Amino acid sequence: MQRIDHPLLSPSLGSHKSVSSFHFGTPGHGTKVYIQASLHAEELPGMLAAHHLRPLLEAAEAAGLLRGEVVLVPVANPIGLAQRLDHKPMGRFELDTSENFNRHYPDLATAVSAQVLPALGPDAGANVRTVRAAIWQYLSGWKATTELQSLRRTLMQLAYDADYFLDLHCDCEGVLHFYCEEPCWPQLEALSCFLGSEATLIAKNSGGGPIDECLSGVWWQLAAQLHAQGNSAPLPQGCCSTTIELRGELDVGHAWARADAHAIVQFLQHIGVLHTDAKPPVPAPRCAPTPLAGSETLRASGPGVLVFAAEPGQQMRAGDLVAEVIDPIENTVQRVLAGVDGVLYARIRDRYVTAGCEIGKIAGATPFRTGKLLGD
Repeated sequence: MQRIDHPLLSPSLGSHKSVSSFHFGTPGHGTKVYIQASLHAEELPGMLAAHHLRPLLEAAEAAGLLRGEVVLVPVANPIGLAQRLDHKPMGRFELDTSENFNRHYPDLATAVSAQVLPALGPDAGANVRTVRAAIWQYLSGWKATTELQSLRRTLMQLAYDADYFLDLHCDCEGVLHFYCEEPCWPQLEALSCFLGSEATLIAKNSGGGPIDECLSGVWWQLAAQLHAQGNSAPLPQGCCSTTIELRGELDVGHAWARADAHAIVQFLQHIGVLHTDAKPPVPAPRCAPTPLAGSETLRASGPGVLVFAAEPGQQMRAGDLVAEVIDPIENTVQRVLAGVDGVLYARIRDRYVTAGCEIGKIAGATPFRTGKLLGD
């Protein structure tokens, strides 16, 4: 195992942060898997899972079982981790710009298409290497002018050539669930089974530029451009990425973290990155994938005390009571009802809401939303 510390651009005199990456296996040898945790810095279950995953990878490497490369970044956002306001962690948005730490990553297909499309030929492997070389050239030329930009560039430089990208997050309160791009789902379905995902939200370009879709989207977008040009050059899905929501913010415990780390190891064995005499059987899925465009976001129409009637993981039918919003001044009760059938996969932690506040999310099977599908 090799540890590398990557200094970020210093925003102020006497201030300095860095990102630490841990490298297992031989760079450029075999399948590469990149795993990062807590890009939204107050979302800590992934950080603890990374803590338990690291000794498993160290043991596998020492035993000579690594057949590929694994890069682990257990603390992907030292900027957000240091942000607190009135004793509360503020790790989702950078305080200086109000930008979400997991949005606004560059459009790589636009950045490299003019360079790579004319250079692609009949060899699929060579085409993947050509695209990755162009992405590296683009990232190397990216001159970061802020600490936030340097964080984004650092993470992308670590992950740009990964075959698999696992981004470990969590929700406020929720069950384990996945966000995944359509072209990546066939390669990542086994991982969702090992982890026991209870909701899988599938989309193609959900909007906002999150890092996982930045790195996987470039491949299917370039392939679509080739097809539109009538060019038959093969271009595989060079990076399969997913955002894994490891339950809720308070679900930080060793039992869950050990189980999640063990599930990731099973997936690494399944794809051949870790050698094993007998690959672990893939468990039966706990849910069918549903479109992110079919996910219903429930909101409060007015302010009040929030009382939930449904728990995360509960199967809802349209018309079921999810929560009540109680106004003790006017002595009114607003009933928040499910508008679609599906699992209540996430809900907020706060118990006082203002008008229009998001309350929870239900994974419906029928698409009905368009445009930007991810929240802020």
